[in-house]
Amino acid sequence: MTMLDDRTTAAAWPTAYPQGYAVVDVETTGLARDDRIVSAAVYRLDAQGNVEDHWYTLVNPERDPGPVWIHGLTSDALEGAPLFPEIAAEFAARLDGRVLVAHNAIFDWQMIAREYARAESTAPVRQRLCTIALSKQLSLPLPNHKLESLAAHFGVEQRQAHNALDDARVLAEAFRPSLHAAAEQGVRLPLLECRPLTEWAASPAPSPYPAYRTNGWRPSRRRPACPYPNPGRYEAGEPLRQGMRVAFSGDTSVDRELLEDRTVEAGLHVAGSVSRLTSLLVTNDPDAATSKTLKARSFGTPVVDEAAYTQLLRDVAPADG
Repeated sequence: MTMLDDRTTAAAWPTAYPQGYAVVDVETTGLARDDRIVSAAVYRLDAQGNVEDHWYTLVNPERDPGPVWIHGLTSDALEGAPLFPEIAAEFAARLDGRVLVAHNAIFDWQMIAREYARAESTAPVRQRLCTIALSKQLSLPLPNHKLESLAAHFGVEQRQAHNALDDARVLAEAFRPSLHAAAEQGVRLPLLECRPLTEWAASPAPSPYPAYRTNGWRPSRRRPACPYPNPGRYEAGEPLRQGMRVAFSGDTSVDRELLEDRTVEAGLHVAGSVSRLTSLLVTNDPDAATSKTLKARSFGTPVVDEAAYTQLLRDVAPADG
C-alpha cells in the first residue's frame, strides 16, 4: 500500500474529509451508564492527521475508581483531581469543531456525553469516527480489533496500555496512516452523528464494578412487558405498528438506552435478539458479521438504519383492534 506523499497531500486530499480531528481516550470506573471518567486525553490533529497539540487530565469520579488493576488510578491518586465540571470547558475547547476519533468510539462518546449531561452541559461534538470501523473498511489484516493490534500493524510502540495519554498518542499515530490510506483508496470515512445527551436521570447507586461482573455495556434493566400483540414484520413504506418487536445491533448516534426508552414509549417491544418473530432490525452497519445481522439475513428480517428508524418512531400506528 502506497501512502500519499506529504508533498502531494494538500493537492490530492479529498475535499469531503473533515478539517480537523480530536483523538480521544478516556479511562473509566467501569463500562456501565452510571460509571464515571477518571482520566481523559485529547490529541488534536489537522485535516491530514498531523498532531497539533495534546492535553491530559485526571478526573475525580466522586466514587470508587473501579478497576485499578486496569487503569492504575487509585482513590488516593484521584483525591485531589478536578471534578468533571471543572475541566468541562477545557475539554470542550479541545473537541470543538472537530471529529471525535476513538477506538470503539461509541463507548468514549457515551461516557463523555453522560459526563456533560451530569454537568448540565453538552459536548461540542457533531460527528465521531471509530478506528475499528475504519480498519474494517480498509480491510487491514489484523488478528483482532484491539488497539495493540492496530498499533503493531503500523509499527507504533505502546508504552503504557490503558493510560489515557499514551493510548491517545498510540491511536493518533495509527490514525494518520489509516487516514492517508483511506484518502488514497477513495474510502468514505465511517462518520456517525453525535447527538448530545440532554436527558439524564441518575440510576440507583451501582454496585462495585457492575459491568465487569456481567460483561455488559450497562446494567441489566427490566422493562415492562409490551401490552400489545406482535402484528408481524415491518413492511417498507408502511408505518411501524404498536407491538412490533425491534432489535438493535452495533453503534448508534443516540444513547442506546434512550433509543430503547423511546421505542418502549411508542408501544414497541425491545428484542434482545433476532428470531423469526422479530419485526425489524435497526443497525448502521448492515454488512457487519454480528450474530443479529447474520440471523436477520437468514430469517429475511427487514433492516433499517438509525436515521430511518427515528423517522418511523415519530408516527407509530396504534395496535390492531
